[in-house]
Amino acid sequence: MLSMMLPLLHHGMLLVGLPYTESGLYRTRSGGTPYGASHVAGLHNELPVSDVEAELCIALGRRLADAALKLRRGVE
Repeated sequence: MLSMMLPLLHHGMLLVGLPYTESGLYRTRSGGTPYGASHVAGLHNELPVSDVEAELCIALGRRLADAALKLRRGVE
């Protein structure tokens, strides 16, 4: 994931991650990191998205939406 960020930064992209204030990062066992939401589905896609993973996805979406609103309004 880190190596994928470098070209994005070269093109002026903004990266939004998950801070450790998201308690789900301490509880997840199958996906979700400060770098973003993720999921390990298993070799045969047999593992469903956990409640904690879904919580982290929603939190990341909220952070992205908040950042977009601030950019649109011109707020840092």
